[in-house]
Amino acid sequence: MLRPESRGRVTLASRDEKAAPFIDPCFLSASGDMELLVRGVRIIHNLLKMPPLARYRGPLLYGTGEEDDAGLRALIREHADTIYHPVGTCRMGGDARSVVDPQLRVADASIMPALISGNTQAPSAMIDEKAANLIIGQWS
Repeated sequence: MLRPESRGRVTLASRDEKAAPFIDPCFLSASGDMELLVRGVRIIHNLLKMPPLARYRGPLLYGTGEEDDAGLRALIREHADTIYHPVGTCRMGGDARSVVDPQLRVADASIMPALISGNTQAPSAMIDEKAANLIIGQWS
C-alpha cells in the first residue's frame, strides 16, 4: 500500500525533554486501508492458483488461503507491518501546511509533501544535493 489513509501521531511521553516521544502509527485506522489490503490478498491468492504459477506455489506463510474476509482482516491485523519510509513530517513549501521554507532548513525525506511510489533513497539524495547547492550559493 503506497498511500495509506491512516494517520499516526507523535505526542510527548512525559515532561522530560530527553524522554523519547510516544509514537503511535495508527496502522489500519482508516477502513479503506484494510479493505485495500483484503482486496490485494485476494488478488494474490487468485494469481497463485492460476496454472502458470500454481506449480511454484509453496505453503502460505500465514493462513490457508481460504479465509473469509473476517479471517483475512484478522491475519492482516496480526501480521501487517511497514518498511518504515516515513515522509511528510516537515512539509516544505509556502502554504499554511508547510513547516519548512523553500530554503531547505531541513534536508531529508521529512520535507516531502507525500510518499513517493518507490524507495525514498534517491529523492532524499536529490534533496541533499539541492540543500548543498543552496549552501554553496550562500557562501559564494
